[in-house]
Amino acid sequence: MAEIKQESIYQGVAVSGGIVSGKVFLLAEQGNAPIYKEIPQDLRKKELARLKKAIAQTRADIKTTYLKINERLGENYAKIANVQILILDDPVMRKDIISMIEEGFNAEYAVFKASGKIIKSFDSISDEYFRERSFDIQDVSKRLIENICQSAKQSLAAIDRDSIVVAHNLTPADTVAIREKFIKGFATDMGGKTSHTAIIAQGFEIPAVVGLKNLSCAVHSGDDIIIDGNKGIVIINPNSETISTYEKEFNVWFAEHKELEKLKDLPAQTLDGVKIKLFANIDNPDETEYALKNGASGIGLYRTEFMYFNRVQIPTEEEHFENYKKTAQRMSPFETIIRTIDLGGDKLSKLGLLDIGAESNPFMGLRAIRLCFKYPDIFLQQLRGILRASAFAKIKIMYPMISGLQELRQANIFLQKAKDGLRKEKIDFDENIEVGAMIEIPSAAIITDILAKELDFISIGTNDLIQYTLAVDRVNEDVADLYDPLHPAIIRLLKKIIDDAHNAGIKAAMCGEMAGDPKYTPILLGFGLDEFSVSSSQVSKIKRAVRNIKMSDAKKLSQEVLKISDAKDIEKLLSKSSLRV
Repeated sequence: MAEIKQESIYQGVAVSGGIVSGKVFLLAEQGNAPIYKEIPQDLRKKELARLKKAIAQTRADIKTTYLKINERLGENYAKIANVQILILDDPVMRKDIISMIEEGFNAEYAVFKASGKIIKSFDSISDEYFRERSFDIQDVSKRLIENICQSAKQSLAAIDRDSIVVAHNLTPADTVAIREKFIKGFATDMGGKTSHTAIIAQGFEIPAVVGLKNLSCAVHSGDDIIIDGNKGIVIINPNSETISTYEKEFNVWFAEHKELEKLKDLPAQTLDGVKIKLFANIDNPDETEYALKNGASGIGLYRTEFMYFNRVQIPTEEEHFENYKKTAQRMSPFETIIRTIDLGGDKLSKLGLLDIGAESNPFMGLRAIRLCFKYPDIFLQQLRGILRASAFAKIKIMYPMISGLQELRQANIFLQKAKDGLRKEKIDFDENIEVGAMIEIPSAAIITDILAKELDFISIGTNDLIQYTLAVDRVNEDVADLYDPLHPAIIRLLKKIIDDAHNAGIKAAMCGEMAGDPKYTPILLGFGLDEFSVSSSQVSKIKRAVRNIKMSDAKKLSQEVLKISDAKDIEKLLSKSSLRV
């Protein structure tokens, strides 16, 4: 009698949307930790030679991975492999490994110990991006150990039928095979929203859930599996009731997906004929394809800080120019709004790009425009790159974290300096390039009427504005429930910012997460928001919301909302409203 397997449900981190079901292909972990062997004095040179040969082979492997990712997804995704080269060549880890071998450790054990020491140091880092770089160190050390031992690694190349991959973690080399093989989705124990597995899944547009902790230890190849990339749920050996439920959910999701696709070429226009602009937020030029595919009419936020990751040097002016030119030309004739670097000095220091001491509160420290003022060469290189690119397509500049008029004017002095330099060198740029600012600090929100007189546009960054106004760290689980976009203080502040912009004769946009939630669309429209900039995946959902609303009704709703003094009551009003979308 066949064994009836019990259903198991795992909650992880949703990193790429969609629902898929199928059979598990378990990518097993390779072996245990290497065993220590003492190497006699006269054989230690040979052991160093084993290490040198393995390093060369590992470098070649990573280079192959880079070329394959570059071919399939483009250079910005391929940089994921570049970071592994940086780890392989890290002088601190290399010195530790060599020292241990010279003391008599076998090469594979020396790599294991040296990498383990570095990985442990990442445990205390709170920043998600940097914490997840420890996974890259693990990948490199494993590959190096395999090449030292010349051991064969299980590969996704073994897949010969439609499958869903389950693994402890996936290396960049593993993820390259996703496009080549019959892989419909994947789930991993490790990873978060910024891990390379998440980025690749989004690039390939296949359902994926990561951060599942011990899933790979609990499944077997051939098990039935459902991946819900929308909710971050993985179900192993689903029972008949669950299968039936998910078949219905998949049909609903698929039907909605197809309906949203029909909106791609339709305008974002209310039922009574009011048009708004609907833009996409992106991190690199390769995402423009996804933005256009989803019907975006421009880029409202290009987060340029991602250019600074996975590298050993500050981006050059030429790199800025080529990057922005490529992005803007791909989006032409639509506009591209480029936000100048919005990174903290702590991050650049950890990346090895600047030597800055630790800050006790980096979120309110040397970051964004403040960092640019302290390191003007970095700022000027970026501004010159943006200006040069503006000669080829429609580009606007946006400054982050402006707190007052003095900072805005200081930023414009740097911009004027960049313009003067280009004129002197007879290099073309858009002489009338528009300049805007993020309104994301309460001080800027309070004096938007003053700032708006010296700006061409403003964009509301709700993520920071809400947490700074409410004094809530939105990633702190103990207080995250206090982060509420419907708090009356936030509602009134948003109305004031939009009114201040309009009174100064400029447009008001929003590029924070609040803009991408259809629940808030009626209120924001009623307040008069001109432009929504959202993640590419949300463009069609916001477009649908706009097309199902009368502006006259949205204005009535927003006026009612302004009279309410409690966030829960605002939530109730929205849930009862006929404008629910």
